[in-house]
Amino acid sequence: MIFGGFTRGAGDGLCPAGAVRLGADGLLWQAGTPAARSFSASGGGLLTVFGRCGALDAELRALAGRPLPEDVTWRWSGAYAVVEQLGDRTVVHTDPVAAMPVYATRYKHGWAWSSSARALAGLTAAVVDPVRVAVAVFLPHVPAAAGSRSFFTCVQQLPPGARIKLVPDQDLRCTTEWRPTPVPGPAHNRLCTALKGSVRLRVAGDPGLTCDLSGGLDSSSLALLSATARPEGGALNAVTVHPAGQADGADLTYARLAAAHHPRLAHHLLPLGAEHLPYTDITAVPVTDEPSPSTLTRARLEGQLRWMRDRFGSRTHLTGDGGDSVLFVPAAHLADLLRHRLYRRATAEAAGWARLRHSPVLPLLREARALSRTSRDQALTSFATALEDGASPAGQGDVRWFPALPLPSWATVDAVRMLSDAVHQVAAAADPLPGLDVAVRILVDEVREVARTAAADAQLAAASGIELHNPFLDPRVVDAVLRTDVRARPPVHAYKPVLTRAMADVLPKALVTRTTKGSFNADHYTGLRANLPELQHLADGRLAALGLVDPPQLRAHLAQAAAGIPMSLAPLEQALAAEAWLRALDHAPATWSNPREGDRRG
Repeated sequence: MIFGGFTRGAGDGLCPAGAVRLGADGLLWQAGTPAARSFSASGGGLLTVFGRCGALDAELRALAGRPLPEDVTWRWSGAYAVVEQLGDRTVVHTDPVAAMPVYATRYKHGWAWSSSARALAGLTAAVVDPVRVAVAVFLPHVPAAAGSRSFFTCVQQLPPGARIKLVPDQDLRCTTEWRPTPVPGPAHNRLCTALKGSVRLRVAGDPGLTCDLSGGLDSSSLALLSATARPEGGALNAVTVHPAGQADGADLTYARLAAAHHPRLAHHLLPLGAEHLPYTDITAVPVTDEPSPSTLTRARLEGQLRWMRDRFGSRTHLTGDGGDSVLFVPAAHLADLLRHRLYRRATAEAAGWARLRHSPVLPLLREARALSRTSRDQALTSFATALEDGASPAGQGDVRWFPALPLPSWATVDAVRMLSDAVHQVAAAADPLPGLDVAVRILVDEVREVARTAAADAQLAAASGIELHNPFLDPRVVDAVLRTDVRARPPVHAYKPVLTRAMADVLPKALVTRTTKGSFNADHYTGLRANLPELQHLADGRLAALGLVDPPQLRAHLAQAAAGIPMSLAPLEQALAAEAWLRALDHAPATWSNPREGDRRG
């Protein structure tokens, strides 16, 4: 589903191909499901909700024409945006997680806005922003570096968790509404309530939905909650993918345990062959708003989605994506413990982390002490300066604002300059969430990055005729976890204790005690070797034309990775996903049938 609209006088009845106009004045439009819900106010104006929202019509109707509560985009289950229209004024309320990102661009003498940055780019003939692409390729671990940039010039992402007023011939007026202020008590009760509500909302919308069942805590929780929420009669179809010829292993063992725990859960195994290997035919990926995280595993994902659609008639599918980010406790939590003078606990947790990482304790505590005295803008400035000076921004240690990852040798001088300038620009801007604990602020950036890119995955799945949902990324779920007071947070070295406590009456006991997670890394190396000639051909492509990569160096790096030389695949994967997306963009059909050249305004 995509949606959008115009401020009065800007749209003149324009509508993207395949979309329908909404409202009496036709300033809103939507393509896909679920249908928007609109409510007229007695004194004039219109209140519209886009996306899956657990509010009753009566609750929304009561809000029309009145000042909206600040928590309107996370008060109910689901992921949705709320839009008010009155006269020349349009007010967009964005969700705090960016699970439903919204973008805007100047158009004529007003504004055009949409959940699709690509739609707005098509309207205004905007081109790809090389700086944003560079950040995606080289600094995905520093999501703050993107700022408000979209992947298209002159199209900006509206701030999440905010109230944005759009008025013709005026700048955007943004007010931050969401702030994860700590509340008393542990998070598991709040998480249990929020997650159950998110799942019930999806099951009510489509009782025939399907679920992933990987054997991990996240997907198992969703599958069992969905089986419980579905109506009597029939069963929930849950799918576990596995390499062909390998029908055993830890993941399958735990998946079978979860499936056997509920009588209304039907477990299906989907073997993956060579045609599903990562990196297979990645340039056939459908066009999306930005590079999809599943680009490199496109063959596997599309194969699974089509199999479920053809076999079960699946229209809606739930995944556990986002659970790792939402439930993760960064090592920076040690700095928060010191800042709050919880010295004994900081020492104990540092010892636990050191045992887990087989590293000494004292350096961790020194790093935590330094981090407790370093602000986010100071860390960004230092990071940008290191890039500017040609030094590696990696540094040392685990307790940091940003992970320690060096730039690859195939990053060009121009790319590094773009990155440095972009990070300096973000460092100079006011933080919309000042004063948060370091771990919470890191998680806000991380979760928003994961949620926004998950929207691109949902667009990829929609090309196979299936709605993809990630309940762990619902704003109400994220809010429940991130509001945890520092004293009630779980230890930094523990494995998802908040989820295991929240799901204690849902998951089988053997799964609750699981502290490991399966990996498809071997498949990635196999796929890299199998597809190396095609991948090396991509090295001299769109990214090179943008001046971001050195093709000979990139080809050499690909060959080394395929040969099994130990290295992180992350930079290569980001580059290949971006290259595939840029090529898909070149061949994408026009999003608008009737924008007029004279209406464009940068």
